[in-house]
Order: sequence, then structure tokens, then C-alpha cells
Amino acid sequence: MQQTLVLLKPDCMERRLAGRVIARIEDKGLNIIALKLMRVTPELARRHYAEHVGKHFYPPLEAFITSGPLVAMVVEGLEAIAVMRKLAGATNGRDAEPGTIRGDFSCSNRLNLLHASDGPEAAEREIGMLFTPEEILPHTPTIFPWLRAAGE
Repeated sequence: MQQTLVLLKPDCMERRLAGRVIARIEDKGLNIIALKLMRVTPELARRHYAEHVGKHFYPPLEAFITSGPLVAMVVEGLEAIAVMRKLAGATNGRDAEPGTIRGDFSCSNRLNLLHASDGPEAAEREIGMLFTPEEILPHTPTIFPWLRAAGE
């Protein structure tokens, strides 16, 4: 099992799409093992987006991510990082395929509804920034044997 961080960004919350996005994550067979409503501070934004601080697009990115509440989740499943990124779709909603979350609900590069970790190291770092080990509650849903064949 692999874990990834998913953020339902302020635009997702303002547009009242959180329930629909969570349903799509669960419908895919991924398991939400931590979830909280929170507000990102400028300090947390700088830590989360450390590789972008100093770039021309960072100030509006920080203003956006700190503009309202968001939902932070730890999502678990087989190849959860790749599966979640495919489910999210291309970063720019105009380029995202229909059937993906961004392809169905976003027409923007910056207002793109959600964040999903881009690799195992990023997932571990990002999860550690937002959740304590006590807040993460791994479990095996009873439906699990019906989501993938034995040995997968």
C-alpha cells in the first residue's frame, strides 16, 4: 500500500465540490485514512511549496492557497500516487482529459481544485507537514477483496 497527500484547495471548497471529489476518490477504490479541514498559513505555504518560493508565480500561488479553508487528506491504495494523479488530471484544467477531476470541473491552471503528491518522497514530506502519526488511521475496508484480484 502507498500513501499520498491530497488537498482540496480553496476553489474546490468555495465551489462546493469537496463531496463530489471525495466520492470519486472512494469510487476509484482508494482509502481515505486521514482527513481534516484546515487553513494554510503563509509559513506552511512556503514549506509546502519550497521549490517554488522565489519564482514569479509564487506570490499569487501563496495568496490563493491561503485564501480560504481546504480539506487535507491522506489517501492510501495500490500505487496511490500514480492513481490519484491520473484521477486528478493534468495540472491545467484546460488540458485535462474529460473524466478526470480537473477535466470535468476546472478550466484554469492555478484554480485547479486539488493537489496530489507527485512522488513517494514528496508524499512522505507533505503528509508529515500536515498530519501527526496519531491522525493517520490505516484500516482495511470490508469491500477491499472486491476492488482488486488476489495477488495484485
